[in-house]
Amino acid sequence: MKRKEEVLAKLPDLDSALTPDEREQVLDEMTVRLYRKNEFIYSEGDVPSHMLCLISGKVKIYKDGVGGRTQIVRVVNAVEYFGYRAAFSDENYVTSAAAFEPSVIASIPINLIRRLVLRNPQLGWFFIRRLAVALGKSDARTVGLTQKHIRGRLAESILFLKESYGKEEDGQTLNVYPTREDMANLSNMTTSNAIRTLSTFVQEGLITLDGRKITILDEAALQKISKMG
Repeated sequence: MKRKEEVLAKLPDLDSALTPDEREQVLDEMTVRLYRKNEFIYSEGDVPSHMLCLISGKVKIYKDGVGGRTQIVRVVNAVEYFGYRAAFSDENYVTSAAAFEPSVIASIPINLIRRLVLRNPQLGWFFIRRLAVALGKSDARTVGLTQKHIRGRLAESILFLKESYGKEEDGQTLNVYPTREDMANLSNMTTSNAIRTLSTFVQEGLITLDGRKITILDEAALQKISKMG
């Protein structure tokens, strides 16, 4: 229970929306689990049973598309809630989720969340705000992936990872280490195109690559490429 208390303390926005009695119910039914790197959290078609919250680590939400190509829909930051939209709309999951790296995730039964939302307007507003923000980000991301050329999409993805996960202590290296396939899936392109475009960015002095580490040398130029598409 003490560990659950510590986890809930890391979710002050959710905690503040709960009454003392509701807080005890959440603590009683919450589970906390460590997921290994690349471990599946849920798969497309599964029936949603829990609201999930990433406490630490990195998670990708993705969907298998035409011809077996994977599209990364979004990345989840700590501390962020996910996995509940499908439950609220009475659908099975239309995406899959997996850990980018070892990740600690708290799970709260969705049936409990439903009961609490029906009698707690403040908690209902908590979810409305988050769904509205997520929809806005999704709309912007869709425009970028469908209208920009390859260079613009890849530059946007590098900046997106920078905004989502930050940089290492050197102030330049991304604090996440995506594979070339991850970069392709995030940018809606083939892996070969992602590799070629990353190499071009290196030749132009925009980034350096050290295995899966990406170091940004000219962020202003990447922003210009992303904006122009």
